[in-house]
Amino acid sequence: MALLRQWGLTLGKWAGKPVARVQEDSGDPDVRRVREAAAAADWSAVRAVLEARPESGDRTELLWAVGDTDGVERWIAGVLEAEPEAALPRLVAGIRHISWGWEARTSARAKDVSREQFEVFHARLRTAEEYLYEVAEREPLWTSPWYGLQITGRGLQVGQTTARRRFEATMRRDPGHLGAHQQQLQQVCDKWGGSHEEMHAFARASAFGAPAGTQLGQLVAIAHLEHWLSLDAGPDAAYMRRPEVTASLREAADHSFRHPDFVRDGGWIQVLNTFAMAFSLAGDRDAARECFGITDGRVTEFPWYYLNGSDPAAAYRKQRSSIGR
Repeated sequence: MALLRQWGLTLGKWAGKPVARVQEDSGDPDVRRVREAAAAADWSAVRAVLEARPESGDRTELLWAVGDTDGVERWIAGVLEAEPEAALPRLVAGIRHISWGWEARTSARAKDVSREQFEVFHARLRTAEEYLYEVAEREPLWTSPWYGLQITGRGLQVGQTTARRRFEATMRRDPGHLGAHQQQLQQVCDKWGGSHEEMHAFARASAFGAPAGTQLGQLVAIAHLEHWLSLDAGPDAAYMRRPEVTASLREAADHSFRHPDFVRDGGWIQVLNTFAMAFSLAGDRDAARECFGITDGRVTEFPWYYLNGSDPAAAYRKQRSSIGR
């Protein structure tokens, strides 16, 4: 579930440089608070934190903090019985079943996932869909259920037409929702039935169709990293070092985090980490140094786990050193 969350860090000092260790929050105290409440099966505290962050404020990260917590699937059942008409506990149950489903599937390649694992995976995603559709019906203005349905849809292979409709439903409620755009970009990747051409076109249309200074410029960098990831060793490096890739990254950076209207809130650290990785792989040392300087040791799991799945912070440090930062 790493692509679905934004992650934070803790900082230390070693040889005068920030030393980052990835941890499960992004500096927002509510993330830690709601995770601790979920682990303690304290629904009153979970509800208080979630209700204090309205849908318009994008509570995606808070929902994943709950959904990724072991045991939520057990105690949320009692809440559903006690509050049969409430939408929020159904939203929590839906998000938990998504995360719980991916726990069963694991991050292994499809060929390495057993039939039994896939059966559990699909069963949990179907349960998640039931909850999320109930929420969407009860709270038609909420974004979160449609965002969740984008994720379940990819796992259940609902097809590109249905997936696009779910993305559009999210967009009608929140046109700038970064997580929803990230999910749709994954949907149109070659590995999920799309193509490199469709992926790049979607990334550019989303980034440059939005006002300057938004976080959606990240999509251009993600698309190049996904393209790089799909290639064998050798061609992957050659792809990232194409002049047109560097030019594309610079253009997206200018329209996004370099723009004076860019606001450092929400997922901004992940945006800068993504550009840091992309620029460093592209060999654009000055741009990479700029991004590493801004992140200042603050590491997000995505995208660095593409380079080192067991230690994203080590991948960050290695790339930072490679450009002399």
